[in-house]
Amino acid sequence: MNPRVKTVRANDDFTLVIRFENSETRVFDMKPYLDRGIFSELKDLSYFKAVRVAMGTVVWPHGQDVCPDTLYEGGVPYNEAAPCESARGVGQAQRP
Repeated sequence: MNPRVKTVRANDDFTLVIRFENSETRVFDMKPYLDRGIFSELKDLSYFKAVRVAMGTVVWPHGQDVCPDTLYEGGVPYNEAAPCESARGVGQAQRP
């Protein structure tokens, strides 16, 4: 079993910076999911940014969620994601 989500931060490029219970931070790209069924509502950036942590994973107000195993296994370790748009300008002190 993979670690569960401890904190989450939504970025303007539809990525999530997620801190897991094992202290790892990973970046998960939600863009591939935005045209799929219930996730299409996440295209609204203000709604996307309403993400929060509940029961060890990420959830949105209207019930969308992503399995924590998917977030962990599909996420890119934060230090490897640094060159990408989602992590530019984010310093150590800003990590969740």
